[in-house]
Amino acid sequence: MLTISATDAKQAFASVLESAAREPVLIQKQKRDVAVVLSIADYERLTRMNVQAFQRFCDQVGAKAEQRGLTEEKLAELLNDDDA
Repeated sequence: MLTISATDAKQAFASVLESAAREPVLIQKQKRDVAVVLSIADYERLTRMNVQAFQRFCDQVGAKAEQRGLTEEKLAELLNDDDA
């Protein structure tokens, strides 16, 4: 991963974009990591991975709830409970 200072990134933004097409570019400000510029393809891949991971998590929670006796009817009752 290419690392560049925020000042250099500002002065050579076109170059940063070109580099990001090949690999992520880490931008530092006062020697602290503050941002990463990455290609749209990398961004879309990461987004898909996060959605898939979240779906797996939801499936696991749903399976545990079902094992413990939660039904669609009980869930609806819990969600519609005015006392909550």
